[in-house]
Order: sequence, then structure tokens, then C-alpha cells
Amino acid sequence: MKTWRSASIAAAAAALLALTTACGQEKGSDEPNGQSVGNAAPAEDGYGDGYGDAGAEAAAAKPAGQLAVWDSKELGKVVTDSAGFTLYRFDEDTAKPPKSNCEGDCAKAWPVVSAEDAKAAPGVDAALMGSVKRADGTEQLTIAGWPMYRYAQDKKPGDAKGQGVGGTWFASAPDGKKASPAAEEEGGGEQADPAGLSTRKDPKLGEIVIDKNGMTVYRFKKDSAWPMKSACTGDCLENWPVVEPVDKNDTEGILKKGFVTFDRPDGIQQQTIDCWPLYTYAGDQAPGDTNGQGVGGTWYAVSPQGKLVGAPK
Repeated sequence: MKTWRSASIAAAAAALLALTTACGQEKGSDEPNGQSVGNAAPAEDGYGDGYGDAGAEAAAAKPAGQLAVWDSKELGKVVTDSAGFTLYRFDEDTAKPPKSNCEGDCAKAWPVVSAEDAKAAPGVDAALMGSVKRADGTEQLTIAGWPMYRYAQDKKPGDAKGQGVGGTWFASAPDGKKASPAAEEEGGGEQADPAGLSTRKDPKLGEIVIDKNGMTVYRFKKDSAWPMKSACTGDCLENWPVVEPVDKNDTEGILKKGFVTFDRPDGIQQQTIDCWPLYTYAGDQAPGDTNGQGVGGTWYAVSPQGKLVGAPK
């Protein structure tokens, strides 16, 4: 009997220790999801050295101007600059956080697109557009976080000679994904459902967490993280539905520390980031809405690290 009791106590203590560690009681911190990649160059592209006309000096980044969308039979919908030249994305870059891994000779073959004066294509969400600062100080245009480039071997509007080069370069669709007619028609590949929790760059709030439907995720100032406690109960949940549990592997760019499920006293399971309970807002009708921001001075969007966004200190 003593042995069984000792084992039970040990198991309970281990479970409590695991939860305590997960909920911010350990020193140090985890980093958001990301990808560590080197200064990668495209593979051999058929122009001798793999970088097109690498003998020329890297051209200064040219503004994109008014973006447009070209409907290609082979590629689907493709983003172009104001002159009709195809814009590309590089698989070895990262979108969350935005980062370019094309430098030196790579940038000679794939000139970067400046974010200066860039305007979204008609009918395309302007919130998808952003910029990332390169090592030389250039603000490079991003779409959904992906840095944008032209291709030196495209000589006239409508050319897309960079498509598939090295298996890493692809024309960009209006949403920043790889242009693909199959993805549009069949819903496969790049058009797969978004992660259970990910982020988007809001033009006013910056990087905020969204759910699998693209809806803004919020925190309630009256909640607590340790001990985990929700002050939103009963009728409150009709306006602020909880975010249901999400698998850690079904996230992008979210802090994993304290990424645990909260078993609420009302029997509902709720996802947390850094042990803070998460909600959506019934008043948000479409992806990109932030109607819950600042409601009652207690509800605020959530940063990738689980912090309140825009809350007064």
C-alpha cells in the first residue's frame, strides 16, 4: 500500500511540475516558431553560374508602384509590378518573421523589389503588404511576409522565366503563396487550410495572432495566467468564444512556452499562449476584422508571444 501511495504522489508531483514549468515558472524563454536557414543561393539555372547575369553589379531596388494581377493559364494568378514584370518569392526566405536570404550574387540575378510607393493590386487585401529591412538598409516589399523579387532574365512584361528555377523560386500569387492554377481549382498545395494558430501583419496593430479561419485572437485583461483563470464565463462567452485546443505542430510563428490547454471549471477546453486564455470575438465578421480591439478597455489582440497588443500600460 505504501509503495502504491508513494508512486501516486510522485506522479501527481511530476504532473504539477510539468504544468508549472510550462506556465512561465522556469527561467529563460522559448522562441517563436521559425526556420533557421543560411544565405542560400538558387541552384543552377541554365545561365552558367546559377545566378543569371552574375557578372553585372547588383541593381538598386526599384519601386514596384501599382501592383497588378496577371491571370496566366500556366501559373494561375500572378502578381506583377506596375510595368507588368513578374514578382517572385524564394523558398529559402522566411515569412514569419519576414527575412531575405538572397544576398550578393543571388541579388544580382534576383533584384529585390523596393517597398517604396508600392500599392496593392485592385481587389487584393492591402493588409497583406509589408516590408523587411535588408542588411544594406533597403526596405524590401513583402506580401504576406514573403520578400518579393524580380528576375534578371525576364526581359519583357509577361515573362516568367524564373518560375521553378533551382526548385526554390516561384512566381507569387496575390496572397503571397506560390502561383499555381492547380491550387486555385483543386484546393491543394499552397491553398491548404491555414495553421490552427498563426499570425498576420495588421496595418494598425502590427503582428497579431489569428485562428485557423483567419479571425483575430484576443485576451481578456481580467484573466490570469498563473494560476490559469478565466473571468469570462456564462453570457460573456457568447460574445467572446474560446479558442479551442490546437496541436503545437499546427501553429506558425507562435510562442510555444506555456502553449497548454486550460480545462475550465465549466468543462470547456480552451487554448492558451504563455498560459493566457485565448478568445475570438463574435463582432468580427470576416478575416482581418479587429472590432474587439479595446472593447471595455479590457479586450485586446494578442502578439505572437501572448502579450496584449495596444493595451495602455
